[in-house]
Amino acid sequence: MSIAVDKISVLNESTSLGAFCRDRLSPLARSDQRRWGEVYVRGLVTVPGRKSIRRICDTVVGTRVDQCLQQFVNQSTWQWEPVRRNLAEHVTEAIAPRAWVVRDAVFPKNGANSVGVDSRYVPAAGRTLNCQVGLAVMLAGGSVGVPVNWRLLLPRSWDADERRRGRAHVPAAQRHRPRWQVMLEAVEEMRQNWGLAPAPVLADVSDQQDVELLLWALEERGLGYLLRVGRHVPVPPARASSGRACTVGELAVLAVRPAARTLNWQIRTAARASASRFVASPVSRDAEPSRYGNVRVARRHQPARHLLAQWTVGRNRPKATWLTNLNVARLPQLIDLVGLDSLAAEHLGRMQDDVGLRHFEGRSYRGWHHHVTLASLAYAYRLGSELRESREDLAMRPYA
Repeated sequence: MSIAVDKISVLNESTSLGAFCRDRLSPLARSDQRRWGEVYVRGLVTVPGRKSIRRICDTVVGTRVDQCLQQFVNQSTWQWEPVRRNLAEHVTEAIAPRAWVVRDAVFPKNGANSVGVDSRYVPAAGRTLNCQVGLAVMLAGGSVGVPVNWRLLLPRSWDADERRRGRAHVPAAQRHRPRWQVMLEAVEEMRQNWGLAPAPVLADVSDQQDVELLLWALEERGLGYLLRVGRHVPVPPARASSGRACTVGELAVLAVRPAARTLNWQIRTAARASASRFVASPVSRDAEPSRYGNVRVARRHQPARHLLAQWTVGRNRPKATWLTNLNVARLPQLIDLVGLDSLAAEHLGRMQDDVGLRHFEGRSYRGWHHHVTLASLAYAYRLGSELRESREDLAMRPYA
């Protein structure tokens, strides 16, 4: 590989992209790994259309070194965690994120051998797809959303399939787990291992049923949250007239009363503006959280929980519902946080093609993690360049 690396003379060390890659890839111990990392990131940023390894080599290096770049991405043993931490520290310093937004990223695939691939229903697409599903934790604030931590959600079908696991080099410890546990692990890595100052955790768990355990786990760690939940999720301490636990949707209906904290809000999108009413109401919690396997969450004093419901004018049921332990006295700021979830989704969607997030052709567990890490670096650079250009453009405009 060293001979091929010496041929990479097209990388201009004085460019901002070169400086960015040197800084962000500095945790890699070997110089050849840092150089190949820069080749890959540069390709994700600059190559138009599909960003395959062959096209990156042809465009960035100018010579056919596919096998070397393929080995760096798919087989090399470099650790992705220090690179992600470095990126997270850089983004945190740059934008002071207002939320850590957890989003699913869908990678449509052909065949059955790419790591974690399975046929599953994808709510965002409204249909069943043969795909991988990754979980991204994004730092969001202002107009910026950048993924800095990743997990691959392994389906149950991969747990006992030793042949596929072996071909994809899946570590023995990596098995199917509930999404809330995977999400908590990623957030806890950022808070405890990386030492980042935590921001409120935003996530859409509206298709999940085991929400209560996630709430308790976040509260036990002292983390604020704003979680979108389904209307049919039960809230155990509250009881309907039949004696069963009330659902979130039923509590939202009960919350619409004269004494409730409400706010009318104009939501503007590129297409139109719509009026909504937001209602916040206190929610009791169980005296003792339930178990999930061997997981048990300890009890301690916790901040109050509230239900936040969005009502569209003229509708008889809420458009969306959230559970939160944040201060609802600052309702406008809370509603602003709701918008960061859509912002993060928009940026994750842009990454699919802008920096080739969904173009990865490898099949290995290690390769997937390498690719999404380097794609995150590429998107952070691209986003920073766009913001710099917009500021420069604004500065050059004459006063009216």
